[in-house]
Amino acid sequence: MSESSASFYRLDERIQRFIWAEGWESLRDAQEAAIPLILDADRDVIVAAATATGKTEAAFLPALTHMLQLKESGLIVYISPLKALINDQFDRFDRLCGQLDIPVWPWHGDVSASIKNRFLSKRSGILLITPESLEAMLCNRGTSVSAIFDRSTFFVVDELHAFIGSERGKQLQSLMHRIERAVGRKVPRIGLSATLGDMNLAAEFLRTGEGASVAIVESRSSGSELKILVKGYEEPLVIRSGDDDEEREPTTPALIATHLFKSLRGSNNLVFPNSRREVERFTHLLNNLCLQQQLPNEFWPHHGSLSKEIRTETEAALKQQSLPATAICTNTLELGIDIGSVKSVAQIGSPPSVARLRQRLGRSGRRKGEPAIFRSYCIEDALGGQASLATELRLETIKTTAMISLLLEGWFEPPATNGAHLSTLVQQMLSVIAQYGGATISRLYTLLCAEKAPFSGVSKEDFIVLVRHLGQNELLMQDSSGVLLHGRVGEKLVNHYTFYAAFVIDEEFRVVASGKTLGTIPISQMLTVGQRILFAGKTWFVEEIDETQKTIYVIRTSGGVPPLFSGSTGRVHTHVRQRMRSLLESNDVPVFLDEVVRRFLAEARQGYTDRNLGHTFFIDQGKVVYILTWLGDAANEAIACLLIQRGFVAIPAGPGVEVQKGKHSTEDVLNALIDAAAVDDPPPLDMLLAEVKNLYREKWDWALPDELLRIAYASLYLDLEEALKWTKQIVAVNPVN
Repeated sequence: MSESSASFYRLDERIQRFIWAEGWESLRDAQEAAIPLILDADRDVIVAAATATGKTEAAFLPALTHMLQLKESGLIVYISPLKALINDQFDRFDRLCGQLDIPVWPWHGDVSASIKNRFLSKRSGILLITPESLEAMLCNRGTSVSAIFDRSTFFVVDELHAFIGSERGKQLQSLMHRIERAVGRKVPRIGLSATLGDMNLAAEFLRTGEGASVAIVESRSSGSELKILVKGYEEPLVIRSGDDDEEREPTTPALIATHLFKSLRGSNNLVFPNSRREVERFTHLLNNLCLQQQLPNEFWPHHGSLSKEIRTETEAALKQQSLPATAICTNTLELGIDIGSVKSVAQIGSPPSVARLRQRLGRSGRRKGEPAIFRSYCIEDALGGQASLATELRLETIKTTAMISLLLEGWFEPPATNGAHLSTLVQQMLSVIAQYGGATISRLYTLLCAEKAPFSGVSKEDFIVLVRHLGQNELLMQDSSGVLLHGRVGEKLVNHYTFYAAFVIDEEFRVVASGKTLGTIPISQMLTVGQRILFAGKTWFVEEIDETQKTIYVIRTSGGVPPLFSGSTGRVHTHVRQRMRSLLESNDVPVFLDEVVRRFLAEARQGYTDRNLGHTFFIDQGKVVYILTWLGDAANEAIACLLIQRGFVAIPAGPGVEVQKGKHSTEDVLNALIDAAAVDDPPPLDMLLAEVKNLYREKWDWALPDELLRIAYASLYLDLEEALKWTKQIVAVNPVN
């Protein structure tokens, strides 16, 4: 260890000896910076650094040093988004803490009651827990919460980016706040993350209302060389007969599987398709290739719908390192589960976001001297026939290229922190009542919604409306003294084990035609009756939407060009769409593109030029008009709502909005935008969202009154400010083509 490392010599001597024994040559830059900030336990700290650069040690070496200096034993509460990560960290901490006589306690659904009871008797050391288990503890041990957490010295939140902007993140904020209220003091919070787009927003998330006081340690060093290859595959044009309803298997997955097989065999890797269905498809194709060549299987599936045993088997195959193994996975292997070192990461289709791409790529190149390797596979339909605008502009390829270019520049999406998260407010109200055996309206509001509380944006008036609505639906009741208790329905829900999770597992909508289920489709944006969707290579007209059953009833529609809407793999940020447009207007060709992708790029640029899209935003294609905004999904959805409010059938679609003309003309669509731009104040949400059908996105949305449901939805999915700004700019140009 370098003599110049002042931070090292501030650590407890026993920890110094452990570091020497581990053979560390020096502390990482994030560790050097974080240790003096954390040692005194007098502030909140965020440590942001690339994967495998020692973030966990940056938090725990000083936190443990502080705890060893206390006269009485202390407690570090480590909060993880994954049980598997807790199991990994238990093994990691146990070696060090065993030498320090500090107990380490894993706590989740698979941990035995005897271990949990031993922790409750000691209430010191390191508690490794998920938000859901923390929720259960507060609900079921309400009278003991202050005693359990009285010795808390730190909250350590791992994978901070996985919580920000989500219902689960709002739940976590609330749980930490409630524990602090129970013990009567602030507990310093440490957030650990590899992917944070805006440090100030992240700091505000870590300590609501006091983000400016959070100390930030940010390390930009990745520690490895990056090698990138983007390969293109073209799906042949298929001429369908009018009554051809059979879904045809695409040909390109088999070609991609063959390339993966040749490139990945003999090493450990991760492959990310964009859905569970595609995970199964590629695992099957790769397993068959192993069988055909009479080789041991090297390819394993991993996604949330698989059993715990199958996922554990895949993780074990990756960890053991003695035999090669590649996981075909969804985002279940994005986070920091210990799967050992992987040689490369592959992405099939465009990534969900730049931040997610960065997180995935961080799994590769962890060994000293080895590069991080990233392969991306782009699939485009052949041009010809009535090609969609998405095909003509090669939008998936352009989006992938744009995201990689932004990644190389160090940009990724800032955290989404504007959500009202009223679904989780309902859960937390029921949870607080369980914790205290009842609560007055005033106490509930003060605890959850007052200044610097997790739901501080909720007004007293809206809170009263919510309480009354929950009472009408028997989630709450009020006794003669005015204390709120669980109602008949609320008591059943709170006493079920599923209550502790604030989130729902992503569910896809079933697509049904003439009583036959065609398949499922991911939905991350609004749906309206009368819109067209693209599914299984065909265009369908939406007749009915059943929100409770998550079902879309459709009929075939012919004529016109295919719609841009085809579900989604994630919400796209405006900065990504603006980079896509810049790529189409540039002559530069990134060096990481193969020959096919270079052709896709050239074809996209030609289509962009032929349509004069550098100077017009409207594309009239007969029955529909495309408005190309090059904005993110939240702004496009808001523009679609503005048009729906004015009598049009409109949906956000890729880099713009698709509008069905019906009896209207293209000029009518433009006039509607002019009308929207002329209004100084945005329209009320009850008018704006009147025709939008799939507002139930979060677990407790069904329990919200309509007016609060619209507020919750708009806060998470609409950017009215950006939408209205764009409309005001565009009406001055008036580019009808």
